[in-house]
Amino acid sequence: MAYATLADLVERAGEAEVRQIADRDRDGVPDPDVIGAALQDASDLIDGYVGARYDIPLASIPPQLRPWAVSIARYTLHRNGAPTWVEQDYKDALAALKDVAHGLIALPVAAGDTPPVAVTGQTMGRHPAQVFTPQKLRGW
Repeated sequence: MAYATLADLVERAGEAEVRQIADRDRDGVPDPDVIGAALQDASDLIDGYVGARYDIPLASIPPQLRPWAVSIARYTLHRNGAPTWVEQDYKDALAALKDVAHGLIALPVAAGDTPPVAVTGQTMGRHPAQVFTPQKLRGW
């Protein structure tokens, strides 16, 4: 399920920019397949981060996900290099998603979408046997 629509993208970027970045066959109309793929890729990326804390798919879509999806899709559609403000929106969206994954940002979720129980794990390590022991160094 895509977290944003073409209308959301047009509202944020404007119709002229959407036409410029999504009209791959140069007929003057944004290609719905190109836009749909970019929005779906953005939603999949969001699911990757949100899925670290919440059960996916979400029962209800938190309002924060829409602008993040639009920023990611917009950046993706700029194949030949995005303007600095588009790139900054993309970086801000990824930073926010990383904060969600680390539990620094909590999404307002429905009753069925609860964060998983915090994992209290152990630090495990393995190292090679000690080379210089007091017994091996005796006599030096």
